Amino acid sequence: MSRIVPFILLSLLCALPAYSASDTTPLRVGIVGLVHGHVHGFLDKGRHSSEIEIVGVVEPDAQLLSQAATRYGFDRSILFQDLEEMLQKAHPQAVLVYTNTYDHRRVVEICARHGTNVMMEKPLAVSLEDALAIETAAKAGRIQVLVNYETSWYRSNHAAYELVHEGALGDVRKVVVHDGHSGPKEIGVEPEFLAWLTDPKLDGAGALFDFGCYGADLMTWLMDGQRPLTVTAVTQTIKPETYARVDDEATIVLTYPRAQAIIQASWNWPFDRKDMEVYGKTGYVITVKGDDIRVRRAGTDSREEQAAAKPVAAPYDNSLSYVRAVVVDGAKPDALSSLDTNVTVTEILDAARRSAKEGITVHLPATR
Repeated sequence: MSRIVPFILLSLLCALPAYSASDTTPLRVGIVGLVHGHVHGFLDKGRHSSEIEIVGVVEPDAQLLSQAATRYGFDRSILFQDLEEMLQKAHPQAVLVYTNTYDHRRVVEICARHGTNVMMEKPLAVSLEDALAIETAAKAGRIQVLVNYETSWYRSNHAAYELVHEGALGDVRKVVVHDGHSGPKEIGVEPEFLAWLTDPKLDGAGALFDFGCYGADLMTWLMDGQRPLTVTAVTQTIKPETYARVDDEATIVLTYPRAQAIIQASWNWPFDRKDMEVYGKTGYVITVKGDDIRVRRAGTDSREEQAAAKPVAAPYDNSLSYVRAVVVDGAKPDALSSLDTNVTVTEILDAARRSAKEGITVHLPATR
């Protein structure tokens, strides 16, 4: 273990973009949408954070808006049912989006016209067409569009990335990513969240998009933005009585010139898990939840060792510090959340959906 820990610490300290906070000015944010369950985790901590100031909350559903006002003590003056009105009256520097995925394009296009930055919950979009439209709007409005993944803040993933990019494992040959749980209904998500998660128009698919996006994001990051040559996917609906309109089990296989990725996404597992295995020519690393890794490398003593990954340097260690730093301080966006990476993620998911539907391997064009 003694050989691994210093290596990981040095790699993490050297590889992250340089950052220095200019001051402690909070970021003025608007909350757009209350139908994504992750909004409650954000509001529980975000409304007490010194890094942000919530200046507006938008939700077309008057009942959800009223419930949030009561639950979180919002002043009625910052509550809106229309996004345009909130942007014009509250003047947020960024909006945090908790709508269904289908609405991401509309939100970005409106915000781009107002020059307002956006961070949304994963994935970026329900189709490549929408992802490209988001990219066009972001460029025209000169705004940042960031995508928030829980796994972006896992120190174990950052440690694995650095082992790969320092050459400690040799060239990447295969990556296996596992993301899933027992299902959104089974874990008790809110009714308004379940309603759109199980709607193929609003979510893009079921587990394929909900959890497949994690693996597509991590693989694109590990491959420095390289797009795969082919995408092959198999989906099933194992619980049709619960998920009648969408898949609840998905496997995606990606091929690259000298590597493969297997992305496993499930709403059927007995326990939740988010981890990955990276196999190189001379070694492997397996992430263990968010904080630890298991490593084995070729050599005279090639036993597997487990180590705690070192903390990721601020502001790249949590979503609140990160979005504030990018918008207020001009910090460099990281690749995991970047728009460019997530257009590729959406291209992969779009191709995977087509592959599963038509029973074919989709060959991506050389350029988008």
